[in-house]
Amino acid sequence: MTEPSSKPLAGRTMIMSGGSRGIGLEIAKRAAADGANITLIAKTDQPHPKLPGTIHTAAAELAAAGGQVLPFVGDVRIDESVAEAVGQTVERFGGIDIVVNNASAIDLSPTDTLPMKKYDLMQDINCRGSFLLSKLGIPHLRESAKAGRNPHILTLSPPLNLDPKWAGMALGYTIAKYGMSLTTLGLAEELKGEGIGVNSLWPRTTIATAAVENLLGGKEMVATSRTPDIYADAAYLVLTSSAEKTSGNFFIDDEVLAAHGITDLDKYRATPGTSELTTDLFL
Repeated sequence: MTEPSSKPLAGRTMIMSGGSRGIGLEIAKRAAADGANITLIAKTDQPHPKLPGTIHTAAAELAAAGGQVLPFVGDVRIDESVAEAVGQTVERFGGIDIVVNNASAIDLSPTDTLPMKKYDLMQDINCRGSFLLSKLGIPHLRESAKAGRNPHILTLSPPLNLDPKWAGMALGYTIAKYGMSLTTLGLAEELKGEGIGVNSLWPRTTIATAAVENLLGGKEMVATSRTPDIYADAAYLVLTSSAEKTSGNFFIDDEVLAAHGITDLDKYRATPGTSELTTDLFL
């Protein structure tokens, strides 16, 4: 399923929403290790009191890993900001081969206590942001396909699971994440036959990130999570697969690895030796 080159993403250009920390940064570092060009669109210009990393520390990590980096301080909610990031990426690197919709806001409050400001934030970043970055990337991905550069859109969103328990648990968040997944479903169909792979990827378990620790389950949940490396390794396998043959999928990280013969996942445990892992939402 992978291209013959030992570094299939060498010279390829990826544009990613978010990516200053956590899962997005690990996915970008995996591409940077091949020698990819990477644009990060993120707001974290200054350090956050509770969260590690800024767009500048992320850019330094990506450069150290072997990538060429364009750190773009911008907001995925603002049309002009995303358009400017896309324009600067094409100007600097000559095109776009990969779009990664990573930026996401989360609030699991029930409907009656969820502030509409937070609802709007989740819709704007998760759903609308993924739609916008994908939309602006499409003309460049078409050029990439014509040039035989194996273009992909990868969105970090769950399978469309219509079990009512998920909508009933956190309706605002579920609508926002399923909006991202509908973008995958629709664009895979819309772009069918154009040689652009459009897929979603979601983790089997919770992932040990600052967001999980601060917003979801604290250190206890982090201890029963897997590291971001599993998401990054799975994403790399999707992004290096044949775009023509790999589209319209809602991948789960450990299933992607298993399809490539990787079944020993102990190295991905945040706490070595733990028997218990917390299953992620929507599965």
